[in-house]
Amino acid sequence: MSIVYGCYGVIPARYDSSRFPGKPLAEICGKPMFWHVWNRASRCPEMDRVVLATDSELIMEAAEKHGVPAVMTSTEHTSGTDRVLEAAQKLGLPGDSVVVNIQGDEPCLAPEMLTELVSPFAEAHVRVTTLASPISAVAAASPDRVKVALAKDGRALYFSRSPIPYSHDGDGNYLLHIGLYGFRMEALETFAGMEVSPLEKRERLEQLRLLENGIPIHVTITGHSCHGVDRPEDLDTAIKILERELI
Repeated sequence: MSIVYGCYGVIPARYDSSRFPGKPLAEICGKPMFWHVWNRASRCPEMDRVVLATDSELIMEAAEKHGVPAVMTSTEHTSGTDRVLEAAQKLGLPGDSVVVNIQGDEPCLAPEMLTELVSPFAEAHVRVTTLASPISAVAAASPDRVKVALAKDGRALYFSRSPIPYSHDGDGNYLLHIGLYGFRMEALETFAGMEVSPLEKRERLEQLRLLENGIPIHVTITGHSCHGVDRPEDLDTAIKILERELI
């Protein structure tokens, strides 16, 4: 793959969380969770720089202690994407840069996933990318797992909390959407300036705002899995995975 753009990873790290307050600071194998995300993202050879974007002085202090570059952002943001944009603007990134929104609750992130995420940007017309992985019909039934249906060329046709596409025989192939995003800087700015869209409100999925406004999202299928930490009880799984890597 010929890289003709700069790639910058931004990890939004909000302190307040209804399900897990202070989540970025949760300790995993002696380090805060945000450190693990940053460390793994930094191993991706396509990333020119990876920074933390936070609204918390506590997280900023911890980042400085652990040598993680960080940007202070507003406490008023309603989404991680808005926080990523503010950080990217403070970094002064040019319009053709690729900005990667890296979920701050993925301490077991495989660096190869970021390579897969940014690979479509080798084509100049690509503006937004994301990832998906195969999922069973049973798992697809959960509204907590967002599904995506694709066109033949890999563009997203639709994202939904419902199992899509519908299967008359009760079986079928489903794709789980993985919430990592790559944006051209100009596309990120355009996205943030759009009004919340009707389908976005209905499904509570902000990526639908792009599709409703005619901005295609290119999807790469990955064989890697995610082990996100949504609640305190999810920490045990992440700890076990990372401990195995240390053996």
